[in-house]
Amino acid sequence: MKKLIFIFIFIPSILFAASMKAIGVKGNAANVDRVVTVLMYDNYYEPNLIKVKKNETIKFLVHNKGELVHEFNIATKEMHLKHQPEMMKMVENEILLVDKIDKQKMKEMSKKNPAMAHSHSNSVLLSPGEKGQIIWKFSNSVDIEAACNVPGHYDVGMIAKIDNM
Repeated sequence: MKKLIFIFIFIPSILFAASMKAIGVKGNAANVDRVVTVLMYDNYYEPNLIKVKKNETIKFLVHNKGELVHEFNIATKEMHLKHQPEMMKMVENEILLVDKIDKQKMKEMSKKNPAMAHSHSNSVLLSPGEKGQIIWKFSNSVDIEAACNVPGHYDVGMIAKIDNM
């Protein structure tokens, strides 16, 4: 039984941590090189292109100006595609609603399934009018994008290209 717990919990955690390091690491507020304000509208970002340098630490100030729940998630395309079923589960469990996040239900569900907490250092999930921030150090030169993985939003192009210079 202990081996099964190890396989189903520990191994995916290691793989997730490895894929996270491929896109960078959580930044330190004391080392911020630049601040970028990101406005999320219904199914697009301003700006939709963000230029970064290797080893640059950016503080993203994110504001949901739309009428829908949106996410700002820094990842590769492959990582976004793997994250989307988790977001769909949040919709199915009525945590993510069209125009709000049921934070009480999120807290309850995260006790059974930690993924439902949506507490990733590379992502912020916001209801309309909410603000959040991410501090991220871009330590690798890989193809990265910021995207909204609320079901349907990625598909209609709610993506901002992150260009590693």
